[in-house]
Amino acid sequence: MFFQITSFLLDVAAGLLGGACLLRLYMQLQRIPFGNPVGRFIFALTDWIVLPLRKVLPGYRRWDFASLIAAYLFQLAQYGILWLLLGRTSGAELVPVLALFGLVRLVISGAIGLVIVYAILSWVRADSPIVDVIDKLCAPMLRPFRRIIPLVGGFDLSPLALLVLLQVAAIVVAGVQDAAIR
Repeated sequence: MFFQITSFLLDVAAGLLGGACLLRLYMQLQRIPFGNPVGRFIFALTDWIVLPLRKVLPGYRRWDFASLIAAYLFQLAQYGILWLLLGRTSGAELVPVLALFGLVRLVISGAIGLVIVYAILSWVRADSPIVDVIDKLCAPMLRPFRRIIPLVGGFDLSPLALLVLLQVAAIVVAGVQDAAIR
């Protein structure tokens, strides 16, 4: 029971902090200004780790490698702590690989969360700066689907198609991870 609780709490902490780092990276890639409430929240949550890393890992064009490495470090810490709690002495070289798979799963989960929030907000159409940010974040992911899938009765089914594809990607990543650690 202790391990399950610890695992859950580590997953929440690493997911929140790592997801915030990945969102920071993605917002910079999409050139979304950070003056909005989402951007200010992301800065407040990640500056303490990203800014020191940025001194060692400078960005390249719009790619903020410090944010990416910070997200990976959170996953690495999570899996490292879990590995130690399990009391395993052999196979520690798998921890960085597990952290890499954790990072990929975090990207997929973050994209799923963004699309779900986007779909809900599209039904409500609230006037908020957060709606604009979510719309700008989801637009590049939905654009290829919107080219292929026409509106059906006035409804945009592209978020549903993207969610299905992301779920398939999550299943594939889990299968590759299982094969890699055996």
